[in-house]
Order: sequence, then structure tokens, then C-alpha cells
Amino acid sequence: MQLNFPNAANHKAVASDVFVFLKENHQEYDVIVLDPPAFAKNIKSKHTATQAYKRLNSAAIKALAPNGILFTFSCSQVIDDLLFYNTIAAAAIESGRNIRVLHKLEQGPDHPTNIYHPEGHYLKGLVLFVE
Repeated sequence: MQLNFPNAANHKAVASDVFVFLKENHQEYDVIVLDPPAFAKNIKSKHTATQAYKRLNSAAIKALAPNGILFTFSCSQVIDDLLFYNTIAAAAIESGRNIRVLHKLEQGPDHPTNIYHPEGHYLKGLVLFVE
């Protein structure tokens, strides 16, 4: 941060368990980026991973200031685009806040998907505007 923005006094870096941090910290943020490791490494962990994505995004939505932006991602192969979207939508509904999808994101051309292995299309994300 100091190399790129030497006068950025408002930047703060935190190394913590995100679930604990968002639960214990009562500050509101203008922007939150959620880029967790793969919660589902196999089909058996799909349900548990889906619940973890919902809990994580729900906590982040609560921590956003009005008119905040949430960048949320998943790199779990067994969580497809629709399931990820619906999981984030469930967290949004639970929050009771008005939330709009600004962008749907996916892996770039440097990660092409083999036609015979659709699970290779595993990088996905959403940019949300949270009122």
C-alpha cells in the first residue's frame, strides 16, 4: 500500500478470521471484498459450503454502510453460478436491505473452460450495491 499510495493514511490492514472479525467489529465500511478460499472442495461439502457463503455474505452486508459496495467471489468448483447467485440472494433477503447487482464476474480468458469439463468454470463473483 505504501509503495502505491504513500500518503494513504486511511488504509488499515487486518489479519483475522473474517467470521470473528465481522461479528466483533461494529464499524461500517464503504467497500468490502470477500474472496475466500474454496469452501467446497468436493460434492460432499457442497451444502456446508453454501451455508458458509451465506453466513459470510450476510455478515458483510450487515457491515456495509448505506450505499456500500460488496465484491463477493467463489472459487469452489461444485458451487455453480446459479447456486452462488441464489446463495448471495438468500443472504440479501435475510438482510432486509435493498441490494442491486452491478456486475456478474467470471474467470478471464486466461482460464478457458474445457467443453468436456464444465466444472472448470469455477471462478465467479458479484458486485453488489447495498442501500
